Amino acid sequence: MPKLPVFKGKELIKFLEYLGFQVTRTKGSHSRLKSEDGRATSVPVHGNKDVPKGLLRKIIREDLEMSLEEFTELYSKYRGNK
Repeated sequence: MPKLPVFKGKELIKFLEYLGFQVTRTKGSHSRLKSEDGRATSVPVHGNKDVPKGLLRKIIREDLEMSLEEFTELYSKYRGNK
């Protein structure tokens, strides 16, 4: 199993925007993102803290509807394009 990258909230939002998600609203420290195909997720932005691993796994599997392998592959492509 590939090792998951560590994300800050703002970094994860930028990566999700690269994947086609758009921020629909922000309430407090949580941003809600939605894609055109109907998938949606919430990302906490708590200052400079990392997104917890369990929450990241839940976002990937349930909200983004992709495998951890697909996610890490897309993220490595994203990091290469930066």
